[in-house]
Amino acid sequence: MSATVARLGHDVRRLLLAVGVAAGVVALAACGSASAGGASERTSGPSSGPTTSSTVRLYTSVTQNTVDAVVQAFTASHPGTKVEVFRATTGQLNARIAAEQRAGGLRADVIWGTDPLSMEGYASQGLLAPWPPTVQPPAHAERTSTFAATRLLFVVMVARTDLADPPRSWADLTSPRLRGKVAIPDPALAGSALAALGWFAQTPGYGLDFFRALRANGAVQVGAVPQVVTDVAQGRHAVGITLDTEVRAAAAKGSPIRIVWPQPGAIMVYSPIARTVRATGPSADDLLGFVLSREGQQKIADTGWQPVLDTVPGPSRPPEARTVSPDWTALFGSQRTLLAEYRTIFGP
Repeated sequence: MSATVARLGHDVRRLLLAVGVAAGVVALAACGSASAGGASERTSGPSSGPTTSSTVRLYTSVTQNTVDAVVQAFTASHPGTKVEVFRATTGQLNARIAAEQRAGGLRADVIWGTDPLSMEGYASQGLLAPWPPTVQPPAHAERTSTFAATRLLFVVMVARTDLADPPRSWADLTSPRLRGKVAIPDPALAGSALAALGWFAQTPGYGLDFFRALRANGAVQVGAVPQVVTDVAQGRHAVGITLDTEVRAAAAKGSPIRIVWPQPGAIMVYSPIARTVRATGPSADDLLGFVLSREGQQKIADTGWQPVLDTVPGPSRPPEARTVSPDWTALFGSQRTLLAEYRTIFGP
């Protein structure tokens, strides 16, 4: 990471211990979404001093290589601004934010998340400021009054290349031929998995019964989105639910796996960014604007993700690759209920 990005692991451990989850959280440091291109999941923490107008504290669940690339380019173009980064999986990020609220208040200036459901949860707690009028997202990009999309993620299936009869649809994951061979990520840890849970819950023919059928068919929850890819590549499972970028990066390194673009479509999730209510000065807005600029969007594309700026091309997809998305507005506010219902199926 850039020399301008501070890491204080002690502060992270202290706050996570305050909510009694440090041991489990550290053990899950590889979950959520390992970086496309191979950077491992890790966390970093900001200093404990007061934020100045030239310092931005960024909390994010975006993959490390993407954060590094964007922050380095931003600080190069804004030499008077420092960016202090706390990066973790969505589950760790939630724990950090909850701990800070109990310990005196959120300390982030900008939050860059993986999924809109988690971000809406922060908004509902009054943690996010209104979107700054000086920053204009692409006209077609998803947004709310407090956050806007920065990149697109595609929840797909991963299959071993030696699997004779790979699944073609989401429903195929519950078929007898795949009994005990399916790995799924934990939606409490990975924002993309939470968003996918929302789509299944909303969609006729799936619902939470889809997850009951998966469990009855011997599907295994492995925790992390990248762990699904690792387990399939190493032969512990034949197929799984994960992100296309994770599969593409692993396959490029020689893993015997491939992407399956399922029917009726890969679940498209947008990764939002927001300014918090504690941000002061123009630096937070500058960071938001840079992430959505052509240069920032190119860094996102270069690290394996689909940018929201349509003049910047992302990774190629086959012509038959269809996408579907939840009705995000209808899902907002239902995160806890969804996770509670999911837990009755796959447990804690």
